[in-house]
Formats: sequence, structure tokens, C-alpha cells
Amino acid sequence: MKKFLIVIFCLVTLSANALEKKTTFNKELFTKAQSDGKIVVVSSWIKYCTSCASQMKVLDKAKNDFENIEYFTFEVTNKEIANLLNVQYQTTLLIFKNNQEVYRSIGETSKKAIYKAIKSSI
Repeated sequence: MKKFLIVIFCLVTLSANALEKKTTFNKELFTKAQSDGKIVVVSSWIKYCTSCASQMKVLDKAKNDFENIEYFTFEVTNKEIANLLNVQYQTTLLIFKNNQEVYRSIGETSKKAIYKAIKSSI
């Protein structure tokens, strides 16, 4: 039984990290998306973070479920971006509307909560 639980734990951990994490944040694209009147969603991540991967999976699905929204991600160790957005922790989720931050959470991975935050920003 103990071996079974260890195998399950390893599979869950590896599958959570299987989602490719890469920085897509670009200050010019961020500014342009806001100028174009889009809702902008930004999430931070760090390598080997399972909650980051869970949040990214929800946001990846949200890309198909919501229109006129621009999504960006960045590794929280990128101090230039982290300082620009005042982000100190991985799994930080930010939503901007009309050039202003309207939502911020740390560690939120629930699809229901994330979708609620996006819907309230539209």
C-alpha cells in the first residue's frame, strides 16, 4: 500500500509539472493589450511549483472560454517583471481592466474562483 501511494504521489507531481512553463510576458504587448481595451490576465510561476501548474491549466482552458482577454505568464525570479507588477510570490494571479489592476490573488488554483474573477472583470 505504501509503494502504491508513493507511485500515485509521484505521478500527480509529475503530471502537474508536465505543462510547459514559459515566460510570455512582454511589456510592449502588455501595454498594447491594455490600450486595445482587453482584459489582461497575468500569472507568475516558478519551476517545480505544482500550484503554478494547476493555475496555468485553468488559465489555459480559460483562453478558449473567454474572448477579448490577453494572457501572460512569467517566472517570478524575473525581477524586472516581478518589480514592474509588484509580485513577490509564485502562483500570483493578476487581472487588469482599463489599465488598472482589478484582481490579485496568491495561490488560487480553483477553476471556479479563477473563472469568477475573470467574469467579474468583463
